[in-house]
Amino acid sequence: MAEQQQETLTGPVPGLRRRVWCRGCRRELTDLDSRLRGWGRECDPDYRTTTPDHHVDQDAIPGL
Repeated sequence: MAEQQQETLTGPVPGLRRRVWCRGCRRELTDLDSRLRGWGRECDPDYRTTTPDHHVDQDAIPGL
């Protein structure tokens, strides 16, 4: 009888997600949007610059 050999695994295991790391801090990404963009929330240049500035209306200091 002929010996049967197991085929070598050349790619990722079927059914598991590919691991993705942040381009900035090299942490593993778990959020779908972060995984697609390749940036973590803290490192994403678009996320940091698109947040509106926080302006607070203040009254003048009395007596000055």
